[in-house]
Amino acid sequence: MKNATADPPTVEDQGAPPPDLEAMRDAVNCLLDPDAVPEALPPAPEELDTLTLQLRGHVGLLVAEVEQMALRLPKDSIPRYCALACLGEAREKLRAQPGGGPHGALVYARRLARVLNALCDHHEALSGSPS
Repeated sequence: MKNATADPPTVEDQGAPPPDLEAMRDAVNCLLDPDAVPEALPPAPEELDTLTLQLRGHVGLLVAEVEQMALRLPKDSIPRYCALACLGEAREKLRAQPGGGPHGALVYARRLARVLNALCDHHEALSGSPS
């Protein structure tokens, strides 16, 4: 006899509020503002440390959410494939450490911001939420 297993519930399934994608995108924009030059540094290293921790938390939350949403799609689905590829990239970013040098922490934070932005896009696409 086969045992059926259910997918773990997402935040929405548990009755909790959905992730605050607007706040996540605001954090992303602190580092990826289109008007900022690549060499622009945040005002203080402490602010960058705080922002990096915030980005890591957001990425961790969305990895779990997007994964559950993607796994509900058919196995041959292009949105599923794309979301799962993004999840792999996000996990790599979370395992990575900032590089050395004067801009290592900034480069790392911007990488987290880019992957968070992509996860937000996938979350919106998979949930049917408008951008």
